[in-house]
Amino acid sequence: MTDLSTITRRKTRQITVGKVPIGGDAPISVQSMTTTDTCDVESTTKQILSLSGAGADIVRVSVPTIESAIAFGKIKKGVDVPLVADIHFDYRIALEAAKQGADCLRINPGNIGKEDRIKQVIQSAKDHGIPIRIGVNAGSLEKDLQKKYTEPTPEALVESAFRHIDILDKYDFQNYKISLKASEIFMTIAAYKLLANQIDQPFHLGITEAGGLQSGTVKSAIGLGVLLMAGIGDTLRVSLAADPVEEVKVGFNILKSLHLRKKGINFIACPTCSRKQFDVITTVNALEERLSDINESIDVAIIGCVVNGPGEAKTADIGITGGKPNLLYVNGKTAGKLEDNELVDELEKTIRNQIGQLEKSDEKIIPVIKVG
Repeated sequence: MTDLSTITRRKTRQITVGKVPIGGDAPISVQSMTTTDTCDVESTTKQILSLSGAGADIVRVSVPTIESAIAFGKIKKGVDVPLVADIHFDYRIALEAAKQGADCLRINPGNIGKEDRIKQVIQSAKDHGIPIRIGVNAGSLEKDLQKKYTEPTPEALVESAFRHIDILDKYDFQNYKISLKASEIFMTIAAYKLLANQIDQPFHLGITEAGGLQSGTVKSAIGLGVLLMAGIGDTLRVSLAADPVEEVKVGFNILKSLHLRKKGINFIACPTCSRKQFDVITTVNALEERLSDINESIDVAIIGCVVNGPGEAKTADIGITGGKPNLLYVNGKTAGKLEDNELVDELEKTIRNQIGQLEKSDEKIIPVIKVG
């Protein structure tokens, strides 16, 4: 299928979180955050492995105490995915987390403390060769900014960010990324756009506290989608009050929809109507569950009738069109007829065979993304 998307990404510096490059021409990475008690090393490690298995490029871990910073070090030894230590209030925890092997330190300029404390965190990051993420949040702006603006605004978020940027610049530290998060999508979009032309550091995107799985997905898709289409964003987290694995899935689905990342199966499925010739919804749900282990890029069309079915199926890598009989398409050509009771099994087999052929030929669909 012809790729009609043209997204010119904002040109930025590139930093590295562990083994993952962020910014420049690097792929937009997907992050999530653990929900377990960090001091529970076993549970936290297990969740990180689950997130990594779902495709997360980076995982953030809350480190609220010195004890949890020590636990962070034990967790780090049991996983391969880069870990970001999320620090609030006490700069000493940041120093310990860096010592324990954090791949990045996330600090909030509104609550980390005075400049001399931030200076120590900067020096620790330099000593350990790790980046800092400046995490500005509408819910935790500095008290004087709250008074000045009376309420969170895009301008207030950017002013808060520049306070910390100026300190990092003062101590010659450029190894950082920035987030400007609010739960209100228009404020978030405006803040990122306001800052985008003033600095060249990479951006971490997110709609903070977006909500539950359904509402949070919608808000995040709109807010992050607008920014990504404008070329803004180098790494992202979808913040959901749900299993964090869902954050990873939604993050990749947003990127796949914009042709910015290709990871896993892209299902094209009709919402169904009385014209359907087989149970599309059950088929799609079963295939999504069975094929959740696949990370390779492939388009699969599952259409219940012949109105749009042949057209969609022919432009996908694999497609099924409802009819009497149901027709299977592979690479745009008819490849067989399937009965309703064999649809799921045969489609799974066909998809896995196709993935195997792609791996053997090293055939990859790589979107052309302009950086400039």
